[in-house]
Amino acid sequence: MAAVHAEIAIIGTGITGISTAYYLAKNHGLKNILMIDCHQPMAFTSAQSGENYRNWWARPEMVALTNRSIDLMEEVARESANQINMNRRGYSLATRKTDIDMLVTQLHNGLEEHAGQLLRFHERSEAPTYKPPIKPDWSGAPDGVDILRHQDLIRKTFPSYSNDIRTVIHIRRGGTISSQQLGMYMLEYLKEVGARRLTGLVENIHSSEGFRLQVRTTDGAQQISADQIVNAAGPFADKIASMLGLDLPVFHTFQQKIAFEDRANAIPRDMPFSIDLDGQKINWSDEEREMLLDDPEFRWLGEDMPGAVHCRPDGGDGGTWLKLGWAYNETPAPATWDLPLDSNFPDIVLRGASRLNPSLKVYLGQLPRNTHHYGGWYTMTDENWPLIGPMGQQGAFMNCALSGFGTMAASASGELCAKWVAEAELPSYARGFSLDRYQDNTLMAALLAANKGRL
Repeated sequence: MAAVHAEIAIIGTGITGISTAYYLAKNHGLKNILMIDCHQPMAFTSAQSGENYRNWWARPEMVALTNRSIDLMEEVARESANQINMNRRGYSLATRKTDIDMLVTQLHNGLEEHAGQLLRFHERSEAPTYKPPIKPDWSGAPDGVDILRHQDLIRKTFPSYSNDIRTVIHIRRGGTISSQQLGMYMLEYLKEVGARRLTGLVENIHSSEGFRLQVRTTDGAQQISADQIVNAAGPFADKIASMLGLDLPVFHTFQQKIAFEDRANAIPRDMPFSIDLDGQKINWSDEEREMLLDDPEFRWLGEDMPGAVHCRPDGGDGGTWLKLGWAYNETPAPATWDLPLDSNFPDIVLRGASRLNPSLKVYLGQLPRNTHHYGGWYTMTDENWPLIGPMGQQGAFMNCALSGFGTMAASASGELCAKWVAEAELPSYARGFSLDRYQDNTLMAALLAANKGRL
């Protein structure tokens, strides 16, 4: 089979690889692009996305990256008559605590000099300056953060929440999109300008006057030559890097979600993406908890669990489905094509989510038969920042380690990676997301000590 040549070969057709190709073509006129993946586009990790976005982080660099990404998604929403189904009800972070000084400090750290303008506190039952998330419209939604500290106001605004919630931190520049539609929109453009796709598995890469990739396809081995390559291989980015002798500082954890039809109308359709910040003990019966505590394999389920279980309506205001997730697994493992779903997870996440939204208890022991249980690999660095930029050898680049924020950061990470490849002017935050940051001991110490934004 004759060798195929491309100026740029992008390995991976998840949302980050597609976005990189899109901005290479759209912003820099680089269209001789070959995208390589053994799956169809958006069919592996990107297919498991929670499809949420927010600009809340404890570091200004991550705020800048996700703000830029939201700018770009809004641009696509305008151009496409909102083909990507963007909404802007925000992120609601709920807690039973009244002392939230640490969270407020993190907000200040992320927003820096803008914090005084963007943080709004509401401590009475009536809040005339607060705009509840009644409408999904992204274009008219407020920016900043509203902090609700009166229980009557919280109950009126979020009627499905448990009565013991004392504080809600409402991140306003956040919501949901259809990442699949975003990817399809970008792929349509790439097809129009002549970018190509190859379905196959990259098995080896040699670097000599460019790069030679050995790709296994259904028709046999295919040789690809490329002047430049971009590693956007998601949970297999470390394997691609190792083919060029580079050990990427990443690890993988497997996280799961469920989606089901809310036939009991347990959750209001206008409820924003809601996160219970507080840790908990899952509400097993006394007998069930005793059995769990006596079993070494499942003892952890009877003990303290971390916070950040989340719930949101799915499918828009006229839809009927819900999504629940809980990224409690912190055990690194090698990424695999076969996804290690835990059959106990649907019951675990439902019980956990019913603490914030007690109406979900109606589904205990009787989730609908068509419940979708799915999961994907979170590939991350210890500091939970992405890796975007040069990858060791001249002409090799990467756009990876986007952990659980792939959908929300993909547009800006694609734009940034494209700038590196095209040798264009870089934004101020660029080098912090490259391997250069590991040479900055002060920055790394601050990142490892900071809240990493894992939800």
